This record gives sequence, C-alpha cells and structure tokens, in this order.
Amino acid sequence: MTHPLRLAVAGIGNNISALVQGIHHYRMIIQQQGAASDLPGLRNPVLEGFSVADVEIVAAFDVDPNKIGVDVTDAVFVPPNNYPRIAVENPKTGVMVVEGLRKEGDVVTGHERVIDAMKRAKAEVLLYSLPTGLQWALDGYVECALAAGAGLVNCTPESAARKPETLHAFAAKGLALVGDDLASQFGASVVHRALLGILMDRGLDLISSYQINIGGNEDFRNLRENGASKLRSKINALNLPNGASDRVEVIPSGGYLAQLYDNKISMMNIEGRGWGGTSLSIDLRLKVQDSSNAAGVIIDLIRFAAAAVRDHRGGFVEGARSLLKSPPPMEVAVGERR
Repeated sequence: MTHPLRLAVAGIGNNISALVQGIHHYRMIIQQQGAASDLPGLRNPVLEGFSVADVEIVAAFDVDPNKIGVDVTDAVFVPPNNYPRIAVENPKTGVMVVEGLRKEGDVVTGHERVIDAMKRAKAEVLLYSLPTGLQWALDGYVECALAAGAGLVNCTPESAARKPETLHAFAAKGLALVGDDLASQFGASVVHRALLGILMDRGLDLISSYQINIGGNEDFRNLRENGASKLRSKINALNLPNGASDRVEVIPSGGYLAQLYDNKISMMNIEGRGWGGTSLSIDLRLKVQDSSNAAGVIIDLIRFAAAAVRDHRGGFVEGARSLLKSPPPMEVAVGERR
C-alpha cells in the first residue's frame, strides 16, 4: 500500500492496546519475511489491498487525565488498562492523546477540538471504542466523523449503523459506516451460535440454553451497570429462529473479577431433546484473551471502512456484516457511491 491507512481512535482502552501492540508485532514479522503472508492469528493478512502493517494511528481521543497528552504507545499501558504486554518493541508514534468529548449535564462538549484534530491528522476512519452504555458519546463522535470527512467503525452495541438517519448521512457524504458491535474473533457468541445451529440443523429440539460471562477488564466492570445494549446485541448475534429467544438466556457480565485481568470466561449450557424424547445436555467452558478477540476483528473492520472511503462508497460496508453482532437490516444497508 503506497499510502498508509490513517486511523483515528476514540477510547484508549484494552482493545486499542491489543490493536496497537498487534500492529507492531505483525509489522515486525512482515519486515522479517518480506511479505504479508502466513501471519498466525490473522484471518486476512491482506484485505482490500491493506496489510496489517499499513495501519497508522494518526489521532487519538480519551478523557482520562492520565492518558491525555501522552503518546499513544504509552497511553495504552496506563491503568486501568490491563491487556498484557506483547513481546515486541513498541516505538513512539508522536501522536499524543487529545481530550475527547465530555458530557456536562445534558450538554456534550469538545466537538470542535476532536474535529480539528481529525482534520489536521487527515484521518480516513474513526474507530469508536468507548465503554458500553454511552449512546451520547457515540452520537457525538458520529457528528465529528461526518464533519471531519472520515468513515466510522463502531465497536460497541450502541446504535449508529442501525439508525437510518445516521446511515443515510454517511451515505450522502460518500463515507463508510461500519457497525454495530463487533463479533469476537473466537468468543462466546460465535461458539454458542454454532452449537445452537448444529442442534437445530440436526433436527433436535431446544429445551433451554444459557450463557454467562465473567471477566476482569473495565468493560466487564462497566457492563454490570450498563449491560442492556450488550444483552440485545448478544441475542442478535445468536441468530435464533422465531420463538426460540424465550428459551435462551444470556448474561453479558455475570461478574467482574479483577484477578482475571483481560481474560474472559464463558460458561454455556444447552439442553435438548432428540429421538423418542431422549435428552441431550452440553456444558462448555471457554476462556479467551478478551481484547485480542476484539483486535482480531477490528483490524478487518477498519480496512473494509478505509477501502470504502477511498472508493467513495458511502453507507454500510456489506463485506463487514459477518464480523458484527448487530449490523443494520439488509434492506436498509445499501451503500452509495458518491
């Protein structure tokens, strides 16, 4: 890629730590190999003409005073971030974290500051990765992306691409809008959905099922109080047939345990009935590095978005649909070429 993918990020949490460190990790391997091929942990070493090494963070926003004014490379290690350090050199980027949007009462402030920083950095895509439950913040960053002429990738279960008026606004400007809520590279939702799908495809009846998740990062701490949108998104991701949703219970955050750090543990159970009414029971425990699961998908979402922006294809990027928990309905997700 002649010109690097110029990425702005809102929210310097564990997902961004995993993304930043991972980019350096794969860039080092590519430099050693001389080509972007055979990169373990990546679904697509090259996507839409971009390799992982082509991604460059050019602007970053947060409201944590300990992160503002700090180089992105250092900010990703500031507590409460607890994603582990990957064994790779993390060079300084020269990109300092800028104060992001704030809410004072009913008023959201900081738009001009964010828009100006994105314009000066010539950001092509804004990656929104703030905690769950902040619809006001997502709405504010949507405005900033539109004003700065950048596409948007929404990693959270809050609504952006599912809002017709927002989708149309991006389409009208020839800007990509990718969302909502990423589906982890190998997480509870994809495993649970696959197991439920096998059960039904093989002609068995679903009696009941549950999924409980616990973790030790800030997302899990936040989900205890702001889990409603995440619950809806997880149910969407299971792709249940009509009438089955009342037999499946999902608890996005069954507990926050600091000892787990950035690990997530999911417990799943499925009770079914087969031939002659005989019973079937499945119990599964899955443990994953939570933010690695996110970064492994984010790297594809931002490349889909950047390619669409460069090609002036506005609106939802259909190629990203399978990587999302709650994409917009297909009948309203038609992209437009400007």
